[in-house]
Amino acid sequence: MEKNSNKGKKRITFQLKAEPGSEVFVAGDFNGWEPNKKLNDRNNDGNYKGVMLLDRQKQFEYKFVINGQWSVDPDCEEWVPNAMGSLNSILKT
Repeated sequence: MEKNSNKGKKRITFQLKAEPGSEVFVAGDFNGWEPNKKLNDRNNDGNYKGVMLLDRQKQFEYKFVINGQWSVDPDCEEWVPNAMGSLNSILKT
């Protein structure tokens, strides 16, 4: 029997409205704060999306990186202070 490596994971869609042609990434404690998950704007209309598999029943902190600038998720209702003196968005899976 083959084990399902996605067991205990949940598909999470990150989305953000930004200027068309921007470079948009998501980074958080789920990926060591490395902005290596690029969000795509498939229609070149400024609607960026990306999907990640994250552990279920966990809470994560994250930010978007838009053209090199770190930004909270404007659509997220929950934020926490971080060690850099700014805020991180909260995601509960």
